[in-house]
Amino acid sequence: MAKVDYAALAPRLLDNIGGEENIASMTHCATRMRFVLRDESKASTEAVKALDGVVTVVQAGGQYQVIIGNDVPLLYEELDRLTNLTGDDEESTGNDGNLFDRFIKMVSALINPVVWTLAGAGLIKALLTLTTTLGWLKEDSTTHTILNAAGDSALYFLPILLAITSARYFKANEMTAVALAGALVYPEIVALNDAGGPVTFFGVPVVMASYTSSLLPIIVAVWFQSRLQRWLTKILPSSIRNFSVPLLVLLIMVPLTLITVGPVTTAASNGIASLMNALFEHVPWVAGAVMGAFWQVFVMFGVHWGLVPVMIAQYSNPGFSLMAGPIFPAVLAQAAATLGVMIRTRSMKMRELAGPASLSGFLAGITEPGIYGVNLPLKRPFLYGCIGGAVGGVIVAAGNGATTSFVFPSLIGIPALINHGNLVLVFIGMAVSVVISLALTLVLGFKDPAPDEPSPVVSEESDAEPTTVLTSPMNGSAMPLENVADPVFSSGALGNGICIIPSDGHVVAPASGTVVTAMESGHAYGIKTDDGVEILIHVGLDTVNLKGEGFTPNVSAGERVGRGEPLVDVDLKAVRDAGYDPTTILVVTNTASLGAVVPIVDGEVTTSTTVVEIDH
Repeated sequence: MAKVDYAALAPRLLDNIGGEENIASMTHCATRMRFVLRDESKASTEAVKALDGVVTVVQAGGQYQVIIGNDVPLLYEELDRLTNLTGDDEESTGNDGNLFDRFIKMVSALINPVVWTLAGAGLIKALLTLTTTLGWLKEDSTTHTILNAAGDSALYFLPILLAITSARYFKANEMTAVALAGALVYPEIVALNDAGGPVTFFGVPVVMASYTSSLLPIIVAVWFQSRLQRWLTKILPSSIRNFSVPLLVLLIMVPLTLITVGPVTTAASNGIASLMNALFEHVPWVAGAVMGAFWQVFVMFGVHWGLVPVMIAQYSNPGFSLMAGPIFPAVLAQAAATLGVMIRTRSMKMRELAGPASLSGFLAGITEPGIYGVNLPLKRPFLYGCIGGAVGGVIVAAGNGATTSFVFPSLIGIPALINHGNLVLVFIGMAVSVVISLALTLVLGFKDPAPDEPSPVVSEESDAEPTTVLTSPMNGSAMPLENVADPVFSSGALGNGICIIPSDGHVVAPASGTVVTAMESGHAYGIKTDDGVEILIHVGLDTVNLKGEGFTPNVSAGERVGRGEPLVDVDLKAVRDAGYDPTTILVVTNTASLGAVVPIVDGEVTTSTTVVEIDH
């Protein structure tokens, strides 16, 4: 199917269902726009069906359902932009689980698209540091400057990269988000922070902070941008909306971010710096434990910038920084945990990421790829790294380990440690941090992503096409799709597949891939496999109306799942008691672009039973 222009489809659809004034409410589920029309007789159903991008129309349950397919959120976004209608966007942005789990899922979703770039850039920095340490390349040469820019830009301008992923995640305008991030790292803004002088905005004091390489400030700013953007889009006339929304967003969000985030970050940084100075003076082993355990957490929240100036000042007087010593175990411990993941994981993709990420951590002290791409999403390895860092930090602090120059804490940066403190304890502390983190990761383990799908099945003929198999998402009884009491699914309009009358409420992934859609209501999930098969698992008929009652989601959009990993747990009794059919549908929504999608219906099935074969 040709690419659909949803910006063009939205106004046509509105016209053909009677205009905005004929719509009482508007929402969407996994595949369809759901309108409640004030007068369905005003809708030209045949004209709607004929629109490019519309699969069909179903009028049921008091709703006018326009079937779109997987890209329905794109149409919803255009309709939301054109109208003043309100409705809950049901696409999950990770609002399930406890606060920590939701934070981890959000950060992982935002960082994953850039983690490979960070890993590659980190290796450039590592190699550059090695060549300058060995004297192969002079640090003041233009060659060094150019290579340093290649290795440093991704991390330095991390807020701009995160602006793009955050805008996609929070459904904000990407280019406006980039402009917002660009303002935070604008050279003159950076210079204002470096100068340390008073800064005001129309008389309002602005407490400056460094936003280069920062993580959370831009994420928070784009989240607010998305809310402000939606409100402005609804209240501004369409004739001026295109330029006035970004105009007002930037006018409001740039100074607001600098005025609010700067003071919070600076206050936290100064508080931590004062605390660490006091601890190093009175109980250095406690200070070593705190720095070793929480340095990476400080970096994550951007408050480490309050410690860096203190360390730099200490190189002038007294000539060394005790505060910097325990950072080495903190960094090496996280790199070791990433290495442990590489050794233990059964996922080739995770191994391919963890390998270079651990190397950049060990050699260059660039831990972002390892932390955000590996340790933090897996949770336990990050904790193991903090434990190893804490123990190593205590030992380094006990040996008065300190750096005499500012370096990235890494194996290559070790020479900065050799002129102060008990070197035996310093090296023992670093070694212990690595051993503890690596051992904990290897022995206690983590929830490993399922091993990657085996290579596609290929017949013995040399020109045979690969075959993908889908296993049943639930235990129960499989039936042909035409038996479903929903004409959209039974007609095959959304693709070929099967339906399952479930015997229990455990829903799992029928193949490995990326969760591209996870409805907040928990009733539907879209998965795209590595070889391009697009799958929809729809639990029950019209269960979107339950608004999540009886559904306990286990994944959110952007996560990677393996075949057989849990997607959602469903209380089937609650579904039936509410009057809904729990029949679960499995369809391949891009059937038309594949060679053949062959359902295998065989009565009773389990989650290990192959139910669909796909020839590419």
